[in-house]
Amino acid sequence: MKKNLILWEGKSLLDNAPIAVIALLSSNNRKTGDNGVKNMVQTVIIRTDVDPVTASKNKQDESICGSCIHRQSLGGACYVNLGQMPLSVYRAYKRGSYEYLSDMNKHWLYGRALRLGAYGDPAAIPVEIWSNVINDCKISHYTGYTHQLNYKKNGFKFDQELTNFCMISADTPKQAKKIRDLGYRTFRVKTENSPIMANEIECLSDTKNIKCIDCGLCDGIGKNKTSIVIDIHGSRKKSYVNKYEKVNISALA
Repeated sequence: MKKNLILWEGKSLLDNAPIAVIALLSSNNRKTGDNGVKNMVQTVIIRTDVDPVTASKNKQDESICGSCIHRQSLGGACYVNLGQMPLSVYRAYKRGSYEYLSDMNKHWLYGRALRLGAYGDPAAIPVEIWSNVINDCKISHYTGYTHQLNYKKNGFKFDQELTNFCMISADTPKQAKKIRDLGYRTFRVKTENSPIMANEIECLSDTKNIKCIDCGLCDGIGKNKTSIVIDIHGSRKKSYVNKYEKVNISALA
């Protein structure tokens, strides 16, 4: 059995570049769950014409990351090591190592939890693709995050349906408040010493060591109206701290 599946190929909604969505059926991500079947299925969005490292270097990663301030190509704090998982997925995809999702293999996903966009923004692909996968493959629950609520380039129009599956990413207290005033839940990153806002709770992975697969709060609009906040993390976090520490603290003073 080939352990990963191609969920979709097509043109990025963000800039019309060719992209693909790959589902990784096993993962070593300890935060989202244990290795193997107990882990959430991770989805990776890649350009199909250029590898992730080169795409970032040439700022072609906008095709999959859009306006995210954490893009490494913009000097951001994204914790994903592009030379590891994304590059490995790209190379395997180019070798033809993955099967396309079909009626013959979709049962591999039955009852599994799904993470939309472990690398790449879910808004880069049509929302009906996510909806179809979740429904047809009997996904138990899902998590997702998008930075594209206000992305305006290349004729892109944010599809409100995506908020049924994804939290809206926020990078400052002011931004989070504005988004929540529109009726959405936010997933906000903050600096370590900055306060938590009203209607926010800290990520339960950090406070209670509850894995994402057992939590499931980051499911978009969902039934729970609480928003989530997390301290910026990863080897590049300093770039965020240097730029946003003052605004994180002063905005809530």
